[in-house]
Amino acid sequence: MWYNIKDINSFVRGVFMAVSYKKLWKLLIDRDLKKKDLAKLADISNYTVSKMSKGENVTVETLGKICAALDCGVDDIMEFIPDDSM
Repeated sequence: MWYNIKDINSFVRGVFMAVSYKKLWKLLIDRDLKKKDLAKLADISNYTVSKMSKGENVTVETLGKICAALDCGVDDIMEFIPDDSM
């Protein structure tokens, strides 16, 4: 029996999830910070901030640096959203 790769991934991973950093962007607005300020405070590259702007994955280390710099938890800066398109 042949399986579609999407079916296999769905079976293995269960549910597809997209990452949203909307909470982070709102937090920056609330604290009157810009993305370049975030990069400097958290000692992360502008490329990493750009990836986050596009909703792409970043490392746990990066998330930890951001949380330490902003004195918050991971759930304050991101959330997983079911991705029905996959």
